[in-house]
Amino acid sequence: MPKSPNQKLKLPVLLRFLQRQSDEKHPVTLQQMIEELARWDIEAERKSLYDDLEKLRSFGADIVSVRGRNPGYYLGQRDFELAELKLLVDSIQSSKFVTQRKTLALIRKLEGLCSVHDAQLLERQVYVRGRVKSMNESVYYNVDAVSDAISRDREIRFRYFEFTVSGERRYRRDGAFYRLSPYALIWDDENYYLLGWDGEEGRFKHFRVDKMSRIEPLESPRKGKEAFAALDMSGYSRRVFGMFGGESVSVRMRFAAHLAGAVIDRFGKESMLIPDGEERFTFTAAVVPSPQFFAWVFGFGEEAEILSPPELREEAGRLAAGIAGLYR
Repeated sequence: MPKSPNQKLKLPVLLRFLQRQSDEKHPVTLQQMIEELARWDIEAERKSLYDDLEKLRSFGADIVSVRGRNPGYYLGQRDFELAELKLLVDSIQSSKFVTQRKTLALIRKLEGLCSVHDAQLLERQVYVRGRVKSMNESVYYNVDAVSDAISRDREIRFRYFEFTVSGERRYRRDGAFYRLSPYALIWDDENYYLLGWDGEEGRFKHFRVDKMSRIEPLESPRKGKEAFAALDMSGYSRRVFGMFGGESVSVRMRFAAHLAGAVIDRFGKESMLIPDGEERFTFTAAVVPSPQFFAWVFGFGEEAEILSPPELREEAGRLAAGIAGLYR
């Protein structure tokens, strides 16, 4: 009797079956393997399966043999542990820039990296359906286009939009293209930002990647390389709140003692916190003043205070008074 043309697929089919159908709590038997191979019109006997499993082990597959009341085989070590996949699922689900449709598509792909039984545990991680998500499905292609331009040392041009009250796109500059030398992609406040050099204005600018469209690479090489080389990227996002550009200033602030963790989370463990009495501490940092910076400080209420420079303290006072006036 001639062998099936699928006989050469025996080992990959067997490995895939172990990947998808087996885990430590769900070992599969030799009979189940035979039945799966039969679905592919592949002949198999118990004796030959022992040799096949040994070949897969030699190839690097961690196939574990189980004895006792529930004997069988399962794939042990995998590229990703279940806990790691759960972490990735939660990260994708909570990411605002990933659209709901792409979120589900990415999670389906992650489920393919574990058994069908563990995949059900990943499904239960998808519990925040109503979270605000990006409306720009092309953000993934934007990231790829920007990364390609950076790797090839090329300028790009693109259109930039914002949303109106009616939810429609409104392009800035009346739809004219921006021209930029891209240098870095920054993750800040659950959004992707592009940091690039504006050759006409001679300074760095930020753009939300999900609000960019029609990204096109140019043949001209990037400008501003010396300025970027002098930029301290490790501390950049600490100084810039909400990716607002501008000159950084040295700001001295006073916080309640229990807010030390919040300050360290924002500015890093190397931050120097100086005790100011038993219940407060002072802290000095280089910050780019912006509405987001003041919002961060105001979010702590009376437990956070800008001490200097005087002009920044006065500006904070004017903002606070204006906000209070809305509620009188």
